[in-house]
Order: sequence, then structure tokens, then C-alpha cells
Amino acid sequence: MAKVFRPSNRESNILSKIESSKEYARRQAISNTRDHLDVLSNTISMKLVENQLVETTNKNQLEEQILKCLETLCRSDDFDIDYRVAPFRNLVTQPHVVSLYLTAFIIENLINHKSVVDIFGSDEDIYRCVHQQVMKTLP
Repeated sequence: MAKVFRPSNRESNILSKIESSKEYARRQAISNTRDHLDVLSNTISMKLVENQLVETTNKNQLEEQILKCLETLCRSDDFDIDYRVAPFRNLVTQPHVVSLYLTAFIIENLINHKSVVDIFGSDEDIYRCVHQQVMKTLP
């Protein structure tokens, strides 16, 4: 018969604090995204094109699509965000929610946009490119 694991009060408090700090960081990242929508969409679209990860016929439409994605992220509830990033959750060990959401959007939706010719690179390459720009813009 299996032993029932019952954490002590101290262990429960520590686990609760860790979980709440992760949730707080996630909410802060999404909240800070609202303040930097234009800057983020511009820098991310520029870097994707510069690094030749996205080939497009119109850079402005690419920027508009990323801006719409960021606006959707800011309005989405936790379930929608988790649903979107679920296939990419194991991409890196400690993913940033904004970077992961944008990576999922680029890989799953942006490929079907009329101005996007093709998307190159691995999922990790796209995540790294997006994450660098997110970390430069968001505190």
C-alpha cells in the first residue's frame, strides 16, 4: 500500500509562496506589456525579419499582426493563455509568458497570414529571438 504524503505546515507555506510569486510575476509581465505594445511589436517584428526567421512581403502587416497578438494577450484570461502556450511549455525550462505566447502565435497562426512567405528556424530560435526583445523592453 502506498504511503500518503502529507506536507507539514511549513512546507505548505513555502510551496504556496513560490506558487504565488510565479503568478504575481506572470500578472506583472502581462500588465507591463500593456504599456509597451507598440515598442514590443516594432522591435520583435524587426528582429524576426533581420534574423531571417520570418520572410514577409510587408513588414508593416507583420508588425500589425504582432500588435494584435499582444493586445489579445492583455485581454485574455489565464485559461486562454495556458491553452495557447500548452504545446510549447517545454520549449525552455523557465519560459516567460509573453515570449512563449508570441512564439506560439508566430508558429501556429502567423504562418497562415497572407503577407508571410515562410517562417524559418526552430521553435527555440524563434523563442530566443522574441525573448531577447521582450527582456530588453519589459523590466
